[in-house]
Amino acid sequence: MTVPDPAATASADSIAHPDVLVIGGGPAGSTIATLLARKGWQVTMLEKDRHPRFHIGESLLPMNMPILERLGVLEQVRGIGVLKLGADFPVDDGSYNGFPFKRALGDSPGYAFHVKRAEFDQLLFEHARGEGVDARDNVRVERVELDDGATLVHARGEHGTLRFRPRYLVDASGRDAFLGGRLGLKRRNPRHASAALFSHYTGVERRPGDDAGNVSIIRHEHGWLWLIPLRDGVTSVGAVCTPEYLKQRRGDSEAFLQQTLESVPAAAERMRGAKRVAPVHATGNYAYDCSRMSGPGWMLLGDAWTFVDPMFSSGVFLAMNSAELGAGAVDTLLREPAREAALMAALEKRLSRGLDELKWFIYRFTSPTMKSLFSRPRNVLQVEQAVISMLAGDVFDAPAVRWRLRLFRLIYAFGTLKTAPQAWRAWRERKRQPAVAFGGDTLQADPPAAPRAGTGTRGFEPGDAEAVR
Repeated sequence: MTVPDPAATASADSIAHPDVLVIGGGPAGSTIATLLARKGWQVTMLEKDRHPRFHIGESLLPMNMPILERLGVLEQVRGIGVLKLGADFPVDDGSYNGFPFKRALGDSPGYAFHVKRAEFDQLLFEHARGEGVDARDNVRVERVELDDGATLVHARGEHGTLRFRPRYLVDASGRDAFLGGRLGLKRRNPRHASAALFSHYTGVERRPGDDAGNVSIIRHEHGWLWLIPLRDGVTSVGAVCTPEYLKQRRGDSEAFLQQTLESVPAAAERMRGAKRVAPVHATGNYAYDCSRMSGPGWMLLGDAWTFVDPMFSSGVFLAMNSAELGAGAVDTLLREPAREAALMAALEKRLSRGLDELKWFIYRFTSPTMKSLFSRPRNVLQVEQAVISMLAGDVFDAPAVRWRLRLFRLIYAFGTLKTAPQAWRAWRERKRQPAVAFGGDTLQADPPAAPRAGTGTRGFEPGDAEAVR
């Protein structure tokens, strides 16, 4: 285990010199910090909040499991998680189609877990500290000076101002997109827009048998819903909606969320005995990316680089996968600085290729054609199994999956021709949404005091999502 050099510990009037500074102590930050510390580098990780803290994104993918195993935390995650064997999508007759991960192509694991992110993120953060990372929470990065790769980071903790001059800077700040925002790289996704309301409930009906741990993805007229079973009888429930629909909200967020859930029979039936046990959170400006992933002496990981939609529960996996691959690139460039540009270009290309497979489905998921195809899946040339592999996260280094997903695109195109008028209206509606202004973001912030179950909400105001924190 690498122990941080005392010289790398900053005081109010000194500058620390770690090899790597990581902004953000979520899954991406803790993963890359752990792996680089194992390589012998001195790593400092700064998290602006104090663990444990609320976060959304509670469902892992099977492709997370090998990463957790390599980190050495798989059994600990098993201890705090709910077993997830697949995903399901309700159909109009009241039944549902299940997509079990064990039917995926290739060797991806046949299971994953749902986790409460406060527990999961704290576990990874403390594990990184145990691996030798100088991991500090409740320390907020306030300013970064970049000068031809010479980086100076200004932060503030409980005991005042801290300064760091790392050899390399990793931004894993999540949807804060700290560097992307300050460098003018962050931009709204022109092809997709959504907003969301979500909370935790008890008493939500679960699927029977092996499907009890499924994530349920339920379409509604203005978007889609998630139902994610968590420990202790808790279920995470959220409504992802077009900004135009969510702007119709009158009154409090809880009433609007309840109204949306009740409008969808497949959700209303399972929510009959439900009781809310957490604040209602809201978020706007859901889809964005940064125009580039790296520059001299820095890189962006996970949601700090790009975020589309949580539709297939891919967020934590994408963050940890990019962090694991990023750790290999950073380790190499610290030893061979001349290779930095080539390494980062190759990494961005590799990550973008897998992300593009998910984006294609996300952009079209609420269309009439996609609804029809998911309602009546057929395994022609193992296309259905390839879709399950996509749901498992196996889209980065799987040629056998990718060519079948291309075939699915062809099937989708023929299906769209059959329902051309409906498809045209759905396409025009989707294209219109990115122009609808909508703000607000409480994805990472807990209210000062949680209300009693069934009372109170957490609101949002336009512009909050872009506030610099």
